[in-house]
Amino acid sequence: MTLAPENSRFSIKKPDDFHVHFRDGEMLSLVVKHTADKFARAIAMPNLIPPVTLTEQALDYKEKIIKVAGNNSFTPLMTLYLTDRTTPEEIRKAKENGITAIKYYPAGATTNSDSGVTDIKKVYSILEAMTIHNLPLLIHGEVTDPDIAEQDREKYFLENHFREMIKDFPELKMVLEHVSTKDGVDFVTQSSDKIAATCTVHHLMFTKEDLYRNGLNPHLFCKPVLKSESDRQAVVQAATSSSSKFFAGTDSAPHPRRKKEGDNPSAGIYSAYMAIECYAQIFEEAGMWNGETLENLENFLSTRGARFYGLPENQEVITLIKQPQAIPASFPIGNDQLIPLKAGKEIQWSIDAI
Repeated sequence: MTLAPENSRFSIKKPDDFHVHFRDGEMLSLVVKHTADKFARAIAMPNLIPPVTLTEQALDYKEKIIKVAGNNSFTPLMTLYLTDRTTPEEIRKAKENGITAIKYYPAGATTNSDSGVTDIKKVYSILEAMTIHNLPLLIHGEVTDPDIAEQDREKYFLENHFREMIKDFPELKMVLEHVSTKDGVDFVTQSSDKIAATCTVHHLMFTKEDLYRNGLNPHLFCKPVLKSESDRQAVVQAATSSSSKFFAGTDSAPHPRRKKEGDNPSAGIYSAYMAIECYAQIFEEAGMWNGETLENLENFLSTRGARFYGLPENQEVITLIKQPQAIPASFPIGNDQLIPLKAGKEIQWSIDAI
C-alpha cells in the first residue's frame, strides 16, 4: 500500500466483493458494470427466478455476466443455490467446473429464497460432500420463525443452528454473510479459522433508527434488518480490526423503485456504485485513521477474503483520494429507476482514474 501525506491519497490492491446480487434481465448490465468497474472479482448470488441450482445454469449465468461486464480483468465467482433436492453428484460437478461456493438460504428468509432449505438436517449429505470437495457454505444466518422478532433472528440462528452445524462439520468452511449483530461478531471471533463473516456497507453505516426515522425508509430496508448502534459498532470494530475473519461483502441487492416503494417493499440495498469509497469513509470515521488502519482497510477489501477462498491476491491497484463526490439520485432501469444507497448525498472519498 502506498500512502500520501496526511493519508489524503493512497493506493491499495484492487478489492474483491465476496457477496453481490447482479440479478438478471434489464437490470443486469448496469449493476454488473458498476461492480466490474471497481472490483477485480465478485461472488454472484444465485437467487434468481428461477434460482441457479445446477452447475450448467451457473456457467451460463457467468457467461452472461462476463459478456455485459465489458472488462476483461473482471472475474465473476459463481455459486449454486442449495435446496432440499441438491445432490452430492451436483456438488462434485460444481467443484470440477470451478464453482466457488454453495449458498444456503433458509426457505423464505429473504428475496427469492422460497426454494431454500426447509430443514438443514435434510441437506447434511450435501454438507458432507462439500467438505470432501472443499466447497464453502455461504450462509444467510437467520431463522424464519414468525414468533422470533426480526431483530433476534440472527442471534437465534447462531445458537440454535449454526453452532450445531459447526460441531457436525468442523472441517467445512462456512461464511456468516452480512453479519449484523454483536452476537454474530462474537460468534465468528470465537469459532475456528474455518468460520468467517462478510460485512456490508449498510450494516457498518446505519442502524434501525435510520430505517425508521420519519417513517419507514424503504431504501434502507434489508435482510437482515438494520440493528442497534451497539451492534453497528461491534461490526465496525470487527471490520477495522486486524482479524482475518472479517472481509468485504457488500450484499449489494438492487430492486426497481416500484418494488422498493410499494406496500410491501422488497428487501435489499444497492451499494455497488460507491461501496469501496464508503468503506474508506467508514474506516476513517472509526477514529484510527493511521497507517495501521489503512493497512487493515486493504486487508479487509483485498486480502482476507482472497486468502479464505484460496484465491491469488490481486496485483492491480486502485487509488483512493480524499475528494468528495455526489451520489446520483437514481439510475434508469428500463421504465423504472434504481435508487442507490445515499442517493443524492455526498461521500468524502473517490477512486482516482477509474
